[in-house]
Amino acid sequence: MVAVADPCSVSVHVRRSAKDTELVCPWVDVDVGLLSSAVPWRTFRWHKGQKHYSGSFWSATENDLVIYESRLELARLLFADFDVSVRRIIAQPFLLRADVDGGLHKHIPDYLLLTDAGPVVVDVKPQHRVAKPENAFTFAWTKRAVESRGWRYEVWSEPPQAELENIRFLAGYRRAWLVDQEVLDELCATDLVGATLGTAFRALPKRPKALVRSAVLHLLWQQHFTVDLTRPLSLGHVLRRS
Repeated sequence: MVAVADPCSVSVHVRRSAKDTELVCPWVDVDVGLLSSAVPWRTFRWHKGQKHYSGSFWSATENDLVIYESRLELARLLFADFDVSVRRIIAQPFLLRADVDGGLHKHIPDYLLLTDAGPVVVDVKPQHRVAKPENAFTFAWTKRAVESRGWRYEVWSEPPQAELENIRFLAGYRRAWLVDQEVLDELCATDLVGATLGTAFRALPKRPKALVRSAVLHLLWQQHFTVDLTRPLSLGHVLRRS
């Protein structure tokens, strides 16, 4: 049976601080500005023997910490932080309640991404658990509710391993204040399109090699240049125009 939720029956519950009482309004009327100021619906605690790997990731997009509750959620955060179209990342942004096929159901999505193309609601789930009946049911009615707003809904599972490792590596160079600005300016003024990564590392011979290397990798994180991330990064990767 396909889960059917009448969008008009869906309510959204939002918290704007840990001490706030929840704000409730119809899903069809909720303002993106309200959702963008939401704090995570749940908090987490660490304990010995826990099955999930929880923590906080410093996001260059947010210039702040964003929580995750599993390694897979951390991977989704890396991809969102690397995506130049993503302007905001809000973890556990709200709780949805809906009348679905005669029963009351609720769900807390993992992330809300505010992008240049519009809001994206994201649920993160390992591929082997996506098709489980209880998960498929929840994802189906959530998708219908989200798309009724003209927003995009995404169930995100394990990414290609090489791409994940490359983005995880580049994330080490995401903090702009740790990169030499003069070196960055010189690299941006140098025609490196078509050059290999190894050549780019040697592009400013009068500058310390470590500073140039860090600046080149920061430009890759910012996607000033792009490279093929479907295979492990190497000195032979060719820089392309973004």
